[in-house]
Amino acid sequence: MRALVTGGAGFIGSHLCDYLLAQGDEVIALDNFFTGSKQNIKHLLDHPDFELVRHDIIQPILLEVDQIYHFACPASPVHYQYNPVKTTKTSVMGTINMLGMAKRVRARLMLASTSEVYGDPEVHPQPESYWGKVNPIGIRSCYDEGKRVAETLMMDYHRQNNVDVKIIRIFNTYGPRMAINDGRVVTNFIVQALRNEDITIFGEGRQTRSFQYVDDLILGVSRMMQKEDFIGPVNLGNPVEFTILELAQTVIRLTGSRSKLIYLPLPEDDPTQRKPDISLARNKLNWEPAIRLEDGLKKTIAYFEETLSRGK
Repeated sequence: MRALVTGGAGFIGSHLCDYLLAQGDEVIALDNFFTGSKQNIKHLLDHPDFELVRHDIIQPILLEVDQIYHFACPASPVHYQYNPVKTTKTSVMGTINMLGMAKRVRARLMLASTSEVYGDPEVHPQPESYWGKVNPIGIRSCYDEGKRVAETLMMDYHRQNNVDVKIIRIFNTYGPRMAINDGRVVTNFIVQALRNEDITIFGEGRQTRSFQYVDDLILGVSRMMQKEDFIGPVNLGNPVEFTILELAQTVIRLTGSRSKLIYLPLPEDDPTQRKPDISLARNKLNWEPAIRLEDGLKKTIAYFEETLSRGK
């Protein structure tokens, strides 16, 4: 296959490029390097089947490909709230451009949507049938509503133009190649712990999240792309739930850190619970996460130790 990965120099996108090349695919990585990093794909630049294109998907592009993995979008609040108009454009105009390309070249297109489409959920755990509770005018809505519109566009292009589409909803994912300034909770806690800085917990730390290691996610992505006669959406996440306080205590223990916990007010519209119902992924894709949080955290901590030692 000839595969296009938008956001290919990003955290998840770069791992996906690795996987696809290992499967024998040709890979074109598209990235504007707003949150992506050349460091993430530096080891691939000499690979004969890999090509890197600097491009912003808000602008149209035409490439001849068989499959499109549409992963381009800032995914952490720090980055997507930095330029909220651009974030919405990336989800909406970027998805329109990828759908237009998929229609022209008859490629299969996968949208990396997000658990954020469920907002601050009133149903727990969240099944794909739940429509969500999102604040359309809040500070997170550029991302939440952007992805919801992207899902709408995917389904409308499929129904109206018969475009071959797939929708995945990714829950909290962590692992090597996350940016140090990412702003997401796993990154924050590990970097603060390694530096022996105070670990900042928002609220009382009772809010819950489910954390999946990136390798588990990539396997689910691959199975979904190959699956015939199933569009989705499908949740890809780890159904084991942890409080934020439990995560902080685990990171401190694994790093041997001297960090102290400090508590700050909760950000606006911060979800209190987030846990996927993955019955559909188990049933349709024969997929569920296999990597325990502690094992994944050890690999991620080792990556950040090396990155910090290089002064990056």
